[in-house]
Amino acid sequence: MSRDRVLEIPGEDGRRPESGGRELPRGDRSGGAKRASQSPSREGRDPLVRQLNLPQGDARERVWSNHGSYSLRGSEVRTLAAVGAFRVVNVDDLGTERGADRWRGDLEHLRQNGLIEIRAHVLEGHRTSVATLTPGGKTLLEQHQSAGAGEARQNYYAGLVKPREVPHDAAIYRAYQTTAGRLQDGGARIHRVVLDYELKREYQRFLQANNRGKRHASGRPDRSLEEIVAWAAAHKLPVEDGHVQFPDVRVEYEQDGRREREDVEVATAQYNARQMGAKGRSGFTIHRSGTSRLGGNSRSGASPFDPHAAEQVLR
Repeated sequence: MSRDRVLEIPGEDGRRPESGGRELPRGDRSGGAKRASQSPSREGRDPLVRQLNLPQGDARERVWSNHGSYSLRGSEVRTLAAVGAFRVVNVDDLGTERGADRWRGDLEHLRQNGLIEIRAHVLEGHRTSVATLTPGGKTLLEQHQSAGAGEARQNYYAGLVKPREVPHDAAIYRAYQTTAGRLQDGGARIHRVVLDYELKREYQRFLQANNRGKRHASGRPDRSLEEIVAWAAAHKLPVEDGHVQFPDVRVEYEQDGRREREDVEVATAQYNARQMGAKGRSGFTIHRSGTSRLGGNSRSGASPFDPHAAEQVLR
């Protein structure tokens, strides 16, 4: 017999509740009710689920999205949020806080419900699997997301963009775990994570602002070096040889009433001496792929301007 605790049931015609994807406790359709009382406060939540109005406890609850309804418990929501926030995650990095049977059960439940995809992969010489969100998983998170006033939203992603970069990208979540643990041990309150993709997308929009809307635009940016340096400074990113340097992930947090950030880069065996030199001058925290943090504050070299990236911005 199912032990799912349904917080809202559909009408007799089988349609989902008209609550914008959120659930309401039984007997309350005002739209202002909170989730079940056993859910921890946002202050005590895993940082990646702080903005999610989804189950946090051990009991499964029924939730809805445009793709359907799902029965989820807190550990499954945390898995969804981690996979979505980092786009691709090594499944071996997802089960550190719960037993292996429970962890595998979470992954299988999410896969069977069409919320994640799991693919076999070789990472750091070992056969394992990686997880990504499906479009349905991404929609579920976004429809149950609510950022506070003045709070930037955590972005979630579905699917793979660059399969050849999976070994590198799948290591970013592990680097984040190490960084987040150290920050939280020091009293920090993590707000969200920002992938390099988000920073680079914003940079491309800045570069292409003068080309957007022009029929015969070449896609080549016309920003001066001074403008680029000013943009980088405003976003607290270093510039080397005229190129903005981007971390793999930026961890935004609050400590002692101050908004802070830590930029993290995952270094792989493919990085050459020139790239490592650029990392050392950029102020990013470097993690060697497959090992723990190397040391404070270094970073990666950025690639020159890619006209193909600009094509997507101009569409």
